[in-house]
Amino acid sequence: MLNVFVLANGRLVQEEIEDAAGLARARPVWVDLEAPSPVEKGWIAARFGVTIPEDIVDDDLEESARFYEEDNGELHIRSDFLIGGEDAPHNVRVAFILKEGVLFSVHAEDLPVFRLLRLRARRTPALIEDAKDVLLKLYDADAEYSADQLEGIYDNLEQVSARVLKQDVGDQAAGAALAAIAREEDLNGRIRRNVMDTRRAVSFMMRSRMLNAEQFEEARQILRDIDSLDSHTAFLFDKINFLMDATVGFININQNKIIKIFSVASVALLPPTLIASIYGMNFKAMPELDWSYGYPFAIGLMIASVAAPFIYFRRKGWLR
Repeated sequence: MLNVFVLANGRLVQEEIEDAAGLARARPVWVDLEAPSPVEKGWIAARFGVTIPEDIVDDDLEESARFYEEDNGELHIRSDFLIGGEDAPHNVRVAFILKEGVLFSVHAEDLPVFRLLRLRARRTPALIEDAKDVLLKLYDADAEYSADQLEGIYDNLEQVSARVLKQDVGDQAAGAALAAIAREEDLNGRIRRNVMDTRRAVSFMMRSRMLNAEQFEEARQILRDIDSLDSHTAFLFDKINFLMDATVGFININQNKIIKIFSVASVALLPPTLIASIYGMNFKAMPELDWSYGYPFAIGLMIASVAAPFIYFRRKGWLR
C-alpha cells in the first residue's frame, strides 16, 4: 500500500495515488509504504531514484547497519515500533530513508503510531514543516504510545493484585493470574526494548547534525520523555516479580494442603495397621479364637488408635 502525504496550509494531507503519473505530479514530504508491491517500488525508484531492497525490514540486520548515511546523501534508519493490545503484542521493524527533503518509511504492518501522527497532523496546523519533523513526530508519538501501554499494564496488574492478594486463590484462579502476569511481563519487556531503540534513533539524528535548533531541542525533549519511562518499566518488572512470587506461593500452599491430608492419613493409619498385623500372627493362643471379645476388642483398639492421632493433630492446629 502506497500512502503519499503533502503539506497543505500547514497540515499533513494524504493524496490518492493510483498510478505512476499521479505519483509524478505529487510533491510529497512523506511517502509511507506498507507491505509495498514490486510495482509500487518501481514507481518510487522511477520518481525519486530510491531503491527499496527486499530485505530492507529484515530482523536479522546487523546493529551497525541500522543507522548510516549513503554517499549520495540518503540517510537510512531502522527502528522498531510497538503494536500493543491484548492479542499478541509485538515489535515491527520500520525502515526510514530520508532523501532530498522526502521521508520514505517501509514496514510490513499498519502501526498505531503512524495512525496517531496522521490524525494529529490533519487536525493541528503547523505541526510539521518538513520531512525531519515527520520523523521526529513519529518518535515522539512512539514514546507517548509506549507510555499509554505502560498505563494499561498498571491497570491490568491492579486487577491481578485484587484477585491474588484479596481473595482465596484456588489452582484455577492462580493459573489465570499467572497467565495474565506473563502477558504483562512480555508487553513490558517489549516496551523497554522499543523505547531503547527509539532512544538510539533519536540520538543518531542529534549526532548527525541534521536537525536545526528547534528540532534539536525537540529531540532532547523526546529523550527526556523516554528516560522517564525507564523508571516505570523497572517498577513494573519488580511488581510483576512480586505478583509472580505471591501467586506461586499460593499454589505451593494449596499443594501443601493436599500433601498434608495424605501425611495425616498415613500417620493415622499406621497404628491400626500394626494392631491388625499383630492380631494376624499365628500364635498358639489367638485372642479372637480363645476370647469371645477378641474381635470387638481388636476393632475398638484400631478405632481408638486412629482417633488418637487426629485428636492430637487437631489440638496442635495441624488440620486447619
